[in-house]
Amino acid sequence: MGFKKLLVGTVAASALLAVATTANAAPERHGWYTNFEAGWVHVNDTGLPGVAGFQAIEYSSGWGALVGFGHSFDNNLRLEFEGGYRNNDADTNNLAPAIDGELTEYTAMLNMVYDAPIASRWLLNLGAGAGLDIARYDDNLAREDTDTQLAIQGIVGLTHRLSDHWDVAVTYRYLWAEDMEYTIGGVRSEFEIAKHNVMLGFRYGYDDPPAPVAPVVEAPPAAPAQPKQFIIFFGFNKCNITAEADAVLSEAASAAKSSGSASVRIVGHTDTVGSSAYNQKLSECRADAAKANLVGKGVSDGAISTSGKGEAELMVQTGDGVKEPQNRRATVDLQ
Repeated sequence: MGFKKLLVGTVAASALLAVATTANAAPERHGWYTNFEAGWVHVNDTGLPGVAGFQAIEYSSGWGALVGFGHSFDNNLRLEFEGGYRNNDADTNNLAPAIDGELTEYTAMLNMVYDAPIASRWLLNLGAGAGLDIARYDDNLAREDTDTQLAIQGIVGLTHRLSDHWDVAVTYRYLWAEDMEYTIGGVRSEFEIAKHNVMLGFRYGYDDPPAPVAPVVEAPPAAPAQPKQFIIFFGFNKCNITAEADAVLSEAASAAKSSGSASVRIVGHTDTVGSSAYNQKLSECRADAAKANLVGKGVSDGAISTSGKGEAELMVQTGDGVKEPQNRRATVDLQ
């Protein structure tokens, strides 16, 4: 069957991409999230061979919506539960126009999805799911029936990470259930359901990304003449000294006083969000805040020089308008 081939191909492609892609192509997500999707639904032609007038049923394109929640684990794997609603009007019965018939489905699926990084903030989603399909066929002439069967689905999608907590995705699902049993007009028959779904969705949640660890680079003991450098980091669009930055500056102040450094040079930096002029002022503010902190810890004001580089010298190279925590920094060099 075509769906089984698709499912096997999806799993194989996931394994290959897990090996071929690199972990730094896109940062991993961790933690719980919720999702909502809506979009286009198409049903393959069906039929009820045992019921007169229902040997061939064609459907018009319809719509569907999905809601759910899940958890993102290490290695770009997600386990999620989704509940779905899909509706398609019956277009023809045995090539004659149908009289307002419709197929309505409610699904509850458990999915495993692998998010393969393909570019910065872009991921290819490959997965499969299994669960229950509750389908009701109604020809609007008091002839209707409902059945529940096991269903499976293959999942292929493309995700863009909008921020630390928001994703937007376009996803294709192939949903399949067989042996749906219906009794129409006292006659029992069955058909299989195969649906194509293309939906636009949003995911929200995940844990906050870990804060960057401020590296401390010290000169080797054999070369005391080499300068010692300390790096502190700032919050987005801020120049106040955090508790972590204060601890690093305490180390810098102690080193400056114990080694008798003749001068201390502080340079502020920003990420690429905002105009160049604004970022220049923000980088100078960060350098001045670091200086004030060192003076408060006993370092001579006259021994400290400050300057700002704005977004000119990035630690992590990014495009314009990208929030990158490691670029929001100030360096403290002891000379």
